[in-house]
Amino acid sequence: MIKVIEVSSDTNIGGAGKCLITLLENFDYTRYDVSVVLPKNSLLKEHIEKLGIRVTEIDGMADKSLDMGAVWKLKRVFDAQKPDIVHTHGSMSARIAGRLSGAKVVYTRHSVFPPSPKISKGVGKVINGMVNNSLADGIIAVAEAAKDNLTDTGINPKKIRVILNGVDGLKEVSESEKDDIRKRFGIIDEKVVSIVARLEDIKGHKYFIEAADTVLKKGVNAKFFIAGTGSYEGELKKFVKALKRDKDIIFTGFIKDVDKLMSITNVQVNASYGTEATSLALLEGMSIGIPAVVSDFGGNPGVIKDGVNGFIFPQKNAKALSEKLLKVLSDDDVYQTLSRGAREVFKTTFTAKAMTENTQDLYDDVMGGLI
Repeated sequence: MIKVIEVSSDTNIGGAGKCLITLLENFDYTRYDVSVVLPKNSLLKEHIEKLGIRVTEIDGMADKSLDMGAVWKLKRVFDAQKPDIVHTHGSMSARIAGRLSGAKVVYTRHSVFPPSPKISKGVGKVINGMVNNSLADGIIAVAEAAKDNLTDTGINPKKIRVILNGVDGLKEVSESEKDDIRKRFGIIDEKVVSIVARLEDIKGHKYFIEAADTVLKKGVNAKFFIAGTGSYEGELKKFVKALKRDKDIIFTGFIKDVDKLMSITNVQVNASYGTEATSLALLEGMSIGIPAVVSDFGGNPGVIKDGVNGFIFPQKNAKALSEKLLKVLSDDDVYQTLSRGAREVFKTTFTAKAMTENTQDLYDDVMGGLI
């Protein structure tokens, strides 16, 4: 049996945390002995312990990749538990500690964003590559774009394996349940377009709002929902108010049961232009047949195939986004084709089972010296 310690530095539950929980829900525990290390007061702890997985908490490393004080605390944990593999999710500290403890080290690159010239050019690239290559036996990139980010900073492509995110999929709900959910969100007979993302500038909500305004001006009977919270919320609300679209573009805030909103969503949007790997919200929507219109940034084109399960538009281009939305919302034949495509692409590529099995294969290859 291979002993694995999963390490996350997250105190909140973001995309990386959700991926970790999905892995823990699906590992083959007849072959892998898995435990988790978290910073104190992480919201992940409750979810992980409900699965019967042992959690060790340490001081430090909270929401930080590198915390030298945490390195030695992590090393003490690893020395005591003696894992074969330390798999880190956003923690350089754990990579260093894993190496010092003699474990094999795997880490996952969960994000996609343009690397700084300091580590992608010249001497900086060489040094970054040497450091990161020495601190990992295997590296998981959650999108081809994430792999490109890594190789652009000097990391050996032979160490990298692209393992796409996967989810269990959403539960289908009955039409009567949908009617109740529509009442909750104030929907009568309108089409529903949703964007589920942190309210930060780089997530492109401004372009979503501009496109929504254009679509509504064309006479489409629709409501546009913005789910989530973030530092850009105030600016976005001012923008919507200035357009006099308060009744048509609705901020839901944080929704614990976002799957309810998804169950009545006709089209999902992802307008990111600064960071995006494999959006879990897109995958969940696809699992119940929701097509998406997404920017051409990061991992989005790896999830949405233009004309198959949605459409792709050039990032920061509200006009192009509105044109794609009009096409999906106004042509039922197009909509049905994309909806069927969404279900099919999800089943063949983005299930939790596929992600977990590919991760386990990587563990086996690392232990066998095949990477």
